[in-house]
Amino acid sequence: MTTASVLLTVATTWNVASDKVDKSRIARTTQSLAAEAAKELRETTATREQALRIMRDWIQKNNDIKNVRQDDAFLLRFLRHKKYSVPMAQQTLLKYLNLRKYYPEIFLNVDCEDQNLQEIINNGYLAVSPVRDSKGRRVIVYNMSKFNANKLTCWDMCRVHTLIYESLLEDPIDQICGFTHVGDGSGVTGAHITAWNPTDFARLMKWGEQSMPMRHKEFHLINIPTAIKYIIDFAKSKVTAKMAARLQIHSSLKQLHKNVDVACLPTIYGGEIPLQDMITFTKQLISDQRKTVLNLDDMQILSTRGIISSRSKNNIQNDSVSVEGSFRKLEID
Repeated sequence: MTTASVLLTVATTWNVASDKVDKSRIARTTQSLAAEAAKELRETTATREQALRIMRDWIQKNNDIKNVRQDDAFLLRFLRHKKYSVPMAQQTLLKYLNLRKYYPEIFLNVDCEDQNLQEIINNGYLAVSPVRDSKGRRVIVYNMSKFNANKLTCWDMCRVHTLIYESLLEDPIDQICGFTHVGDGSGVTGAHITAWNPTDFARLMKWGEQSMPMRHKEFHLINIPTAIKYIIDFAKSKVTAKMAARLQIHSSLKQLHKNVDVACLPTIYGGEIPLQDMITFTKQLISDQRKTVLNLDDMQILSTRGIISSRSKNNIQNDSVSVEGSFRKLEID
């Protein structure tokens, strides 16, 4: 199976009558995607097939995990995220399973038909753009003013993120090209802040980066009140320097437009897509992936002894697709 055969063309599928976007401007061929996968992720046919065989063999022999998916789409999330270092992909998979177990209120029974999740998405707190940017990345837009913090909890907020992210990660294009995030901080109230336990917030920032196999390429924030910039600084302190450097705060829409393709943005941010069309696209996305997301609950981690703490010295080799080194006591740190 060649890379081109397993990748879909990056088409902008927007089944809304008001579609006026020049889709050809950002369309990509399977060949260009294959080239990007080779350049960015070191993905070749031989590397991919060898890594998949090793991952499946490891899963089948690992008595610490149960019912873990072994299909290409799932395993490639982790392999592509770690640029085909199999040991690192295995570690991320273990941490992913452990994070799901540690926070069942976030990850279990995440159903797009849940009333609270439907309300959050219908209000437009989190919406996926039907138009990819010029680099093929999926653009996700967040608006804090659309989240009713007086009624809903931080766990509801986390669950809608889980629902969207898990649905998107089934797409090989998103696994390769990654994501651009655009966040609007207007409308943040004390209720949004006090809804969070600082310990859980810090833990999810750090563990989320370690455990979720998403290629977060850019974060763009606008309308950020001075009063919450300390929260952003706190969040940045909990992630790697590389990830923190990808966050930009913009003082105006004009500045935002210099960094994010206007064609990907909703009209409320000077873009070309009505927010309601983005909401409709998002609802279709999660509906299409409903069964797949719910079935993730079947996977289990029975012991954490295989996770290597990032504080420990280990023999994980970034450029290797072989399993090297002995796994020590497993913990998420």
